[in-house]
Amino acid sequence: MQKNLIPIPYDHPGATNQSACSTAQAWASQPRDPKPEEKAALIAHIKQMLKDQGAVLVAHYYVNSDLQDLAESSGGYVSDSLDMAKFGYEHPARTLVVAGVRFMGETAKILNPEKRVLMPDLEANCSLDLGCPADEFAAFCDAHPDRTVVVYANTSAQVKARADWMVTSSIALPIVRHLKEQGKKILWAPDRHLGRYIQEQTGADMLLWQGSCVVHDEFKLVALEELMAAHPAARVLVHPESPEPIIALADVVGSTTQLINASQALDAHEFIVATDNGILHKMRTLSPNKVFLEAPTRGYGATCVSCNHCPWMAMNGLLNLAEVLEQGNNEIHVERAVGERARVSIQRMLDFAKQINLPGKGLGNA
Repeated sequence: MQKNLIPIPYDHPGATNQSACSTAQAWASQPRDPKPEEKAALIAHIKQMLKDQGAVLVAHYYVNSDLQDLAESSGGYVSDSLDMAKFGYEHPARTLVVAGVRFMGETAKILNPEKRVLMPDLEANCSLDLGCPADEFAAFCDAHPDRTVVVYANTSAQVKARADWMVTSSIALPIVRHLKEQGKKILWAPDRHLGRYIQEQTGADMLLWQGSCVVHDEFKLVALEELMAAHPAARVLVHPESPEPIIALADVVGSTTQLINASQALDAHEFIVATDNGILHKMRTLSPNKVFLEAPTRGYGATCVSCNHCPWMAMNGLLNLAEVLEQGNNEIHVERAVGERARVSIQRMLDFAKQINLPGKGLGNA
């Protein structure tokens, strides 16, 4: 089937420079790590503030291990972005502290408009979100009014408000298959690699926005083949935001949650993991006797602007988490009308997940 890719504004020659510039700014904004002798007291202080404020910490698999451990040990939660928001919706806490990137905080606010949502750093963004500006995306949609608009979770509230459906990586395939069976033509945004994978698997008629993730876009084919040759018994786990040649080498292609589940279920001692290296903490915790190797971002043609880790995820730390709880700043706000429209696209996905009995824990995006 001919792949129906079209150029759109983000795919202009300066897009790479724009992405590299934003990535460099994110790396320059990393919080200081506490000194080892400070850490235990700082963690105890944060736990007490969470308790005193009736707040709960929800963290993504990609943030640093200290934050993941703190979330779980303080009655919070570690998961993928939508499951984080669902946990916040079901939890009685009136304040949600989201350790992740901005679209995750916005999704939590959209699903929990009456709650206060805080983040350690409001500038912690996402290359997919940055690469899909709401005004340009709206113009793209307006140019194709006959298409059903499906957007990935890694987008702003404004983009979700323009969509008919929001999806995450583990439910995108059944939703797109469902839409194809209804005879729908699809406009997809923003990740071109995930869109191409879904199009290939479903045969759906899809127009693809040409965005990509700065982490997953960097995995290198030749270097991966060399690593596989050095570890011939290793199983290869790949997130579908990765380029097509990387996906072609995978034993398992799936969302963050699906990859974690595979790392536990597969009868293998070694795994090569092609997604953000923040996920390795959970994999190693759940399977301490297994070996997890990072898929290479170095090699021929490499720029390594992320080196297997999202620079915006790395903007979350213990010190700025403590600061946001002390000062009550960095609150996420979503305009009510935008949030109400965005919730429609999210709710469609949640209702569909119930309809097909998709486990809630498996709704993970990147």
